Amino acid sequence: MNELLQLATDPAAWAALVTLVVMEVVLGIDNLVFISILSNRLPPEHRQRVRRIGISLALIMRLALLSTIAFIVGLTAPVFNLGIVGPLGAHGEPAFETAFSWRDLILIAGGLFLIWKATKEIHHTVDPKHESSDVLDKTGVVISNVGAAIFQIILLDLVFSIDSILTAVGMTDHLPIMVIAVVAAVTVMLLAADPLGNFINANPTVVMLALGFLLMIGTVLIAEGFGVHVPKGYIYTAMAFSAGVEGLNMLSRRASERKHKKE
Repeated sequence: MNELLQLATDPAAWAALVTLVVMEVVLGIDNLVFISILSNRLPPEHRQRVRRIGISLALIMRLALLSTIAFIVGLTAPVFNLGIVGPLGAHGEPAFETAFSWRDLILIAGGLFLIWKATKEIHHTVDPKHESSDVLDKTGVVISNVGAAIFQIILLDLVFSIDSILTAVGMTDHLPIMVIAVVAAVTVMLLAADPLGNFINANPTVVMLALGFLLMIGTVLIAEGFGVHVPKGYIYTAMAFSAGVEGLNMLSRRASERKHKKE
């Protein structure tokens, strides 16, 4: 209790909390985009429930991982080394790491899964006639197994949760700040889930843009797993720029539609 009171009166703790909340919200965008795209493949009556379950599982997983911080930090310790030097970088260092930790392996597996899933969704969007594993209802909505969708969400939740917790551990040593930041970020995800899912579903071109984001995120996860650090600022700046261009295209299309209606 005394520790909480000291943190509440410490300006540095409040600054760390605000910074960490922002970071957790930004990291949660990736997870939320995946959940939105996956839930939109389900019939309308199941979408909200799957989103709620997926985000709730993300919160539970993050809080569970926070309770085992020592174990999570231990995931960064190398478990094997390939012993391959590989090409050298600009300063004579290896271009990628050859020693892999459990975190690296999880990031690589998650990145591969994300690329596979995004590629499959793009193929379905571009050429839905050859989608044989799903059945379409009368409205063209893909009827998928809810359990399978939740299972895929759990897999990606695990990857994003580990990345999120390691980010929190790197920014502060105070567990209460980490817990508050994680709960705040997941609350924002919960509030934004339905509006984002409905917006993506109502704008087909945004679906392709979001799938492109997932491909990029998957590639970044694999790069991080191999020890190649990609500054997150570059990634989210590119995403924001692409979203801005798509927003202008949407405004242009709507203006053109209004013009045609008046004529």
